[in-house]
Amino acid sequence: MTIIFGILAILIPVLVGSMVWKHFDRYCGRDDEAYINSLEHFLKKPSVTLLCGFALLWIGMALVFS
Repeated sequence: MTIIFGILAILIPVLVGSMVWKHFDRYCGRDDEAYINSLEHFLKKPSVTLLCGFALLWIGMALVFS
């Protein structure tokens, strides 16, 4: 059972990270072409995606190994 929970704890952050990456432009892009092409947008998009993914991975692994 621990193996199944471990696999889920790894896959859920990957799925959530891809959803955040896909929908980031809708929430933070403001439908502004100049903002979407800015450096601020390209730095914010991967950092928010990685932050969500690693936070969920940390929580999932803490739950699996507790």
